[in-house]
Amino acid sequence: MKRFHRARGIALAAALTAFALATPVSVALADESSTTAGHMMAGHDHSQMQGMQGAQGMGGGLMHGAALSAPGQDAFGAIQEIVRTLEADPNTDWSKVDLEALRQHLIDMNEVTLKADAAAKPVDGGLAIEVTGAGRTLGAIQRMIPAHAQELNRLNGWSARTEALPNGVRLTVTSSDAKEVAHIRGLGFIGLLVSGAHHQPHHLAMAKGAFAH
Repeated sequence: MKRFHRARGIALAAALTAFALATPVSVALADESSTTAGHMMAGHDHSQMQGMQGAQGMGGGLMHGAALSAPGQDAFGAIQEIVRTLEADPNTDWSKVDLEALRQHLIDMNEVTLKADAAAKPVDGGLAIEVTGAGRTLGAIQRMIPAHAQELNRLNGWSARTEALPNGVRLTVTSSDAKEVAHIRGLGFIGLLVSGAHHQPHHLAMAKGAFAH
């Protein structure tokens, strides 16, 4: 019996020793796993917070620091530019300002640029273009093309003239210089229409009530 109790005691002591040795390891592993997970979560939260702060910073910049420039519509932008110029000039006579005249002219420009038909053919020394249309487009052609021909006469030694057509205007631009002949033909209708730097000064004069197309 004594041997039995002694053997039982030895077995129990061995079991307790094994448990004592195993427990710190599992606890340590659990603690390490928990600590690692905590670091991972902390890192995730930190990067997420940085991303949120960055997004807020970008939003704040867009709301408070961005220099937006596009007005959303070209004629609107042109008139806005004129208004800022007039307001910056202390000598502006607001009793003569006529922004509606400028708006109507910009409508004409839109009609001629986007809606007019332009049939061009080479002629001796240059190019002849029949610019035609109907309704508001026809009126815009009749107002703009003869006036623009006067400006073309001041450029590059060119000679420009217009003839009335039942549904538009024929614009003929020529030169005695072979290089300029190629230049004229290469520009074509729209290139000739935008040639020169008179549009902006004329728009400002028109807005001031000092010039009418």
